[in-house]
Amino acid sequence: MKIAAPLLAILSLASGAHAQQAIVFSTESYPPFSYQEPGGNYRGAGIDQVDMIMQDAGTPYTLEIMPWARAIAMAETQSMHCVFAAARTPEREPRFKWVVPLFVDRNILVRHAGSKVAATTLEEAKQYTVGTHRADYTEGLLKSSGFRKIDLSANVDTTLRKLLQDRIDMMPMSEGVYQKLKADGTPIEKVILFTEQHLGIACHPNVPDDLIARMQAGLDRLIKDGIQTAILKRYGIGEPQ
Repeated sequence: MKIAAPLLAILSLASGAHAQQAIVFSTESYPPFSYQEPGGNYRGAGIDQVDMIMQDAGTPYTLEIMPWARAIAMAETQSMHCVFAAARTPEREPRFKWVVPLFVDRNILVRHAGSKVAATTLEEAKQYTVGTHRADYTEGLLKSSGFRKIDLSANVDTTLRKLLQDRIDMMPMSEGVYQKLKADGTPIEKVILFTEQHLGIACHPNVPDDLIARMQAGLDRLIKDGIQTAILKRYGIGEPQ
């Protein structure tokens, strides 16, 4: 499957969909969940699921990859916007309408392979500088957990680059992303479990309830029929361990 480059509407939907208002989706570059290929096509385990959900719902949509802080702000403030894959945290719960889970994820703290960074508890981890990207839910979790040395970047790629250059000591990362990066030869190592959560689609409150219900039903079918698991495996994402 190929998803076209920024803001290309999906037109091959159910009969009559052209008369409906399109949903605007935003996401971040976070391989293998969402990323842009050199040719401009959008791919990823999250993008594939969203495409199938919206085709099943019979509703047109557009999609753009952008920095996470902007992506989630658009879904919170602009009519008929959704963002994925957002962690469904208690703080975010009332701000959006939810379709979950695109993935049940564990988030771990990782280090540059071979570094002397070592921690067996979160308390021990707090002595180190931990990097993440702005407006990601892990920023709030790090602060609420008592981490004092937090380095913020514009996106996850910049944070990873800082880690590999030893400019930060650790970073939180989806275990699924960690598995894929390790398989690709990225020199990182797991330090400790940070948190566990559902990742899903978060929509502006004015997105109609009946559409949210159709989207959830579509996702439920992907899960029940084993399609979600097959998509995740296709992108090298295994079951949380």
